[in-house]
Amino acid sequence: MNGLTSTPAQRWLARLSFVLAGLAIVILLALAGLKSLAMVAVGLAAAVVGLAAAYLFLSRRGIWRWLSLAVFVLAPIAVIIVYAFRDLLWVAVLSAAVWLVAGMTARLALAGSQPDWRMPEHPAQPPARHPYLIMNPKSGGGKVGKFDLKRKAEDLGAEVFLIGGAEPVDVAKVAREAAERGADLLGVAGGDGTQALVAGIAADHGIPFVVISAGTRNHFALDLGLDREDPSACLGALSDGVELQVDLGMINGQTFVNNASFGAYAEVVETPAYRGDKLNTTLNTLPDLLQGHRGARLRARADGTTIEAPRALLVSNNPYGTGDIAGLGRRVRLDRGILGVVGVTVASARQAAGLLRGRHATGLSVLATEQIEISADVPQIPVGVDGESILMSTPVTCTVSPGALRVWVPRDRPGVPAPKPPRDWATLRSLAGISETAPRSPR
Repeated sequence: MNGLTSTPAQRWLARLSFVLAGLAIVILLALAGLKSLAMVAVGLAAAVVGLAAAYLFLSRRGIWRWLSLAVFVLAPIAVIIVYAFRDLLWVAVLSAAVWLVAGMTARLALAGSQPDWRMPEHPAQPPARHPYLIMNPKSGGGKVGKFDLKRKAEDLGAEVFLIGGAEPVDVAKVAREAAERGADLLGVAGGDGTQALVAGIAADHGIPFVVISAGTRNHFALDLGLDREDPSACLGALSDGVELQVDLGMINGQTFVNNASFGAYAEVVETPAYRGDKLNTTLNTLPDLLQGHRGARLRARADGTTIEAPRALLVSNNPYGTGDIAGLGRRVRLDRGILGVVGVTVASARQAAGLLRGRHATGLSVLATEQIEISADVPQIPVGVDGESILMSTPVTCTVSPGALRVWVPRDRPGVPAPKPPRDWATLRSLAGISETAPRSPR
């Protein structure tokens, strides 16, 4: 099979997936006859109408917004009613169930063909003699106090700095001064924005960094495979840890560990009312942004590719997995030395409906690069850097610094689940013995 290594189980799973896909079609044709074509057409029409209605809900105000919401809710209900009146609902459910199993077997067959997806672990050596941890007692609804993190860290020999008081604290300055005084490990119990600031200082000084999942969402901790339910478990990195060599994203000289967002999201977060009323602020701001009446006109360039006037643009420190329509899931590896880029240029209900094509949609751009430049028709634009809104001068340049950060994590941790493999039909056909075409090697 042209060099493709596979196991007998993979080959049989691939064949089974094609058998089940065929069976799903046979069920439609045998039990619904010519009505099966109408069933498929009605289902696709409902999906198109639903996506278009969702776009109109976000991009319009007043009566059109609520009419669009009604259409979005009623579209799938109408499909169910049509199928039920035609006595075809059970046929649709049965065929869909078989399609689902076919997809599961295809994923299982392709899973074994993936390259090594785990980040290499290295010894956490030498042991930290002067670990210095910065903790935000307000972060994550008070997790620092709830899990008694300060005392537990001090019992392990760490010096702890608690962020407090009425005056804002320059966290980067605190971390830098600690490193200059001899701290040989830095860590943060707080949100991803604070993690990124201190991670940059640790990288500059070549000392290890420890992530304690005491923030609200803890996206960086999630992609490192840490325990987000019990932040104190992260302290195990100080006593029995291993080292991961992780990339750092750079945006106009500032570090980020997760992503930098431009366009709609950054504009909404920058709105003063957002902190107090996120939902209403978002709904009130999005129509002007999506219709182009507000916000800068952006242009992104990377490796000869230009994304013109994206309504939203996300640049991530390593690409996200293929978990949904835009390819945003989890980052299984943070050491590939590349940035992930997702640009959305949807400007009409028709383009929104076209997102059903997934990565092939005309309104969606997905690529990987080592550097991207974002320019605009204004001198400054808001950028969401790890969830924090920052005004930056244009053009904005994002790069990646491979292996810049030495992250210590507990040896015993939940870990990262195996990624879902992309649906590569060439590889699946080759595994099943249907085609001798050599599959494309994943990047």
